[in-house]
Amino acid sequence: MKICTMGELMLRFSPPEFDRFTQASSFNVSFGGSEANVAVSLAQYGQKATFISRLPAHAIGQAAVNDLRRCGVDTDYIVRNGERIGIYFLEKGASQRPSQVIYDRAHSAFSQMEPGDLDWEEALRGAAWFHWSGITPALGKNVQACLKAACVAAKKAGAYISCDLNFRAKLWTEKEAQAVMQPLMEYVDVCIANEEDAQRSLGFSVSGANVEQGQLDESGYITLAHELKDAFNFRTVAITLRESFSASRNAWSALLHDDQACRTPYRSTRYDIQIVDRVGAGDSFAAGLIYGLLTRDSSQGALEFAVAASCLKHTLPGDYNLVTEGEVLKLMRGQGSGRVER
Repeated sequence: MKICTMGELMLRFSPPEFDRFTQASSFNVSFGGSEANVAVSLAQYGQKATFISRLPAHAIGQAAVNDLRRCGVDTDYIVRNGERIGIYFLEKGASQRPSQVIYDRAHSAFSQMEPGDLDWEEALRGAAWFHWSGITPALGKNVQACLKAACVAAKKAGAYISCDLNFRAKLWTEKEAQAVMQPLMEYVDVCIANEEDAQRSLGFSVSGANVEQGQLDESGYITLAHELKDAFNFRTVAITLRESFSASRNAWSALLHDDQACRTPYRSTRYDIQIVDRVGAGDSFAAGLIYGLLTRDSSQGALEFAVAASCLKHTLPGDYNLVTEGEVLKLMRGQGSGRVER
């Protein structure tokens, strides 16, 4: 099954272990980016995952392409042009010290992508699904035009379209985000959000939540799910619920609202997680939800698959969720003790 995603693949630099930037004399190097992370997960589940992007033709750009290919992702629609690859630096937090991200992605090859760089109908032909995140249109007006062209082509191909709202305050303001994101929602069938993204990207807030103190009022999130679905006529709304006790320990679950759920959205299993690396966890949820909605018998089953998949991502270093369908299903069956398998 062909599933397309579109976004920026970046070079990631992280100090070893839990060193601070100011301590580091070396960096671990890998690649990552929201929609690329989704494509990698879907490839691990055996799907034909096609990543649409733009990368320089030089050796670092080729290394990025090679990295995706090693993970089974189709790179045929990555345009090779531009001067530089976007970079981000990640300092991993621990206990009460939060993680920190510094971007160096201005004037990247992807941020300068133009609608004429690609035959969008050809790229999306035969796709069952197209996924994007709110990070992509935050990168500039020309990328916004590319995204709209991709959405139009995806609709013409008969694909479902999902969006992870993914607000990034370091890329644009709430006013800028809402002016761009709200009109794009007309193309979206499946909306993925958390309470911050819904408020900053679309202007919908949730009451009774204090995630930083590990407090959630489920009724507020249920109301939010109804409001989003009704306002934008979404087929499905999924809201991730993160209870952050510290940088090292979170509780993780989600709600899903669709027509199957009627008036009471589904609440998933809740996992208590000791975190190795939380970057990419939301992307692994999005990938799990897409795969689950395409292959599971019910949307509730799709939600449980997505939450279990993203729970496992928290245990892996790097952006990518390199777990198999079998490992996710094992966790869903309750085999999450972490005991050695011999």
